[in-house]
Amino acid sequence: MMAAVGAVTALLGPNGAGKSSTIEVVAGLRAAAGGSVRLLGCDPADPAVKPRIGVMLQQGGLYPTARPLEWLQYLARLYPRHADPSELLELVGIDPATRTTTRRLSGGEQQRVKLAAALLPEPEFLILDEPTAGLDPLARRNLLEAIGRRRDNGTSILLTTHQLDDVENLADHVVVIAAGRVVAAGTLDELTGAHDAVSFGAPMHLDTAPLALSLGVDYRVEEPMPGRYLVHGAPTPRVMAGVTAWCSDHGVMAEGLIVGRASLEQIVIDAADAQSRAEEIQ
Repeated sequence: MMAAVGAVTALLGPNGAGKSSTIEVVAGLRAAAGGSVRLLGCDPADPAVKPRIGVMLQQGGLYPTARPLEWLQYLARLYPRHADPSELLELVGIDPATRTTTRRLSGGEQQRVKLAAALLPEPEFLILDEPTAGLDPLARRNLLEAIGRRRDNGTSILLTTHQLDDVENLADHVVVIAAGRVVAAGTLDELTGAHDAVSFGAPMHLDTAPLALSLGVDYRVEEPMPGRYLVHGAPTPRVMAGVTAWCSDHGVMAEGLIVGRASLEQIVIDAADAQSRAEEIQ
């Protein structure tokens, strides 16, 4: 997988797919079990890369008895250069003068303080693990706006989330993983078929050439992720009949057939199905 410079890359997948583990490896918090990772051209464990990244994990990240400004001022002393803690708190919508300790803040306020802490080193690369988990709609919107502003300022961002609305509103690129492997990657339009299309589920890695040949040059058939097929082109009755005939030739039925744009939710559900199949094989 690759996270583009100056873009938001969303890492999606079912529980147990490996999202948090991937985040921890990229952040240099655990060693990779296999393969290799390069972050800003360096090994994530290289101390030289640490001041260039910001990390906001789902758990932890706050000192409960410190006030927000006190906590950020303490963290700022750990970096060779850093943003102004007061300005960061204002950026995320927290009053720097508040005397409330972090443990007495609301869930949304705590998340915003954690985001401010991740932004302290003025990172080139920002890693966010479930940043909007447990937030009410207003707090979630405010946090997403703050993340979007960082992206607009050129920060590269990798995030995980189960809030698919967040992805549709914010992400430039999506990576879907299942059972520790990438099963789909691309822009939202590439994964969901933003134009005229028919999408459906069937056993993975079937030969799509006969279907494409039967539909003609105005149509393109692909399997963007294992077991999910897309027919690009106008969804006419002839196309529907062609899909049905092709499935019949393979002795299978089309499942979850969608005419038009496939939902991101369906993409993640398909990833969960792919993960279940992989676990059954093992």
